[in-house]
Amino acid sequence: MREFFDTSVLIAAFWRGHIHHEPSLLLVASASRAESACALHSIAEVYSGMTALPVKPPIPSEQAFLFVQEVQSRLTLVGLEQHEYLETVQRSSELGVTSGRIYDALLLRAAAKCKAQTIYTWNLKHFRALAPELSSIIRSP
Repeated sequence: MREFFDTSVLIAAFWRGHIHHEPSLLLVASASRAESACALHSIAEVYSGMTALPVKPPIPSEQAFLFVQEVQSRLTLVGLEQHEYLETVQRSSELGVTSGRIYDALLLRAAAKCKAQTIYTWNLKHFRALAPELSSIIRSP
């Protein structure tokens, strides 16, 4: 897989008010299922994130689902098996990873699973800290 998208890029692409909207939108708009992927879990994160944005009026659930459908139509969804979840959580616990950073670790595992050549995120610091061996392929759009 040529590229893997973190949820931070997907939300920025769909939310016009995001500081990184333009570069994220351009990248997602050029994505194809043959070359681009995200974690299966990211569709829930996109839905959750879009419906929780502090905007007036709030983004309706129906609109958030349309964003999810757009992700599904443009990207290959990479799911993790039970043993992959457990191994990732175990390794994370051994490394002292806490709180929501476990989700970044799971996303990195999905990126590794699909052999992504580039991982796009707006959370460079967290991703590179979790996977220093992948630092050269972790980029912002």
